[in-house]
Amino acid sequence: MNKSKRLAIFDRLAVAIPHPETELQYSSTFELLIAVVLSAQATDKGVNKATAKLFPVANTAQKILDLGEEGLKKYIKTIGLFNSKGANIVKLCQRLLDKHKGEVPKTREELEALAGVGRKTANVILNTAFGQPVIAVDTHIFRVSNRTGIAKGKNVAIVEHNLEKWVPKQHKLDAHHLLILHGRYTCIARKPRCQSCVIEDLCEFKDKLSD
Repeated sequence: MNKSKRLAIFDRLAVAIPHPETELQYSSTFELLIAVVLSAQATDKGVNKATAKLFPVANTAQKILDLGEEGLKKYIKTIGLFNSKGANIVKLCQRLLDKHKGEVPKTREELEALAGVGRKTANVILNTAFGQPVIAVDTHIFRVSNRTGIAKGKNVAIVEHNLEKWVPKQHKLDAHHLLILHGRYTCIARKPRCQSCVIEDLCEFKDKLSD
């Protein structure tokens, strides 16, 4: 895929999705961090349902520590892997208090030092909370990047590298959410909605569906 086609794809996605943003519900950077940690192998809808009850009770590192691991798990037990996530969130909150005065750090190195935070989660926080033009590759972005030909790669690291290299500069800040939302609602896993896709004629997917 050439440079002009990639630009056309992102230009169209930007028009089709004028407000590309996360569907996780949050009102602070700390809430976003907790929601993203909880969202691993879970749906945003499921996370929002749990955090709607959790955040009014505990929405700071100290309040979650006051709640305790068992208390926290009562709120997140509907989310997959809630036992390990609960343990990680408690450790994460303790480190935020010990190292960062309870605030979410703004560097990748400091974010990845938090329990339960890997490169993908760190990228989400850097992009969504701090406005850095980085791209977190989740299952939707991995699928869309490979299927369309925007940035092919055998693994997440390669796809991320290729997106960083090839996404047009003017779209880099929003690319993360543009690709996620396109993958979530149009370029879905089993039966992509090619007939209603705004980039169908630019996409290099060989097995496009007509109905």
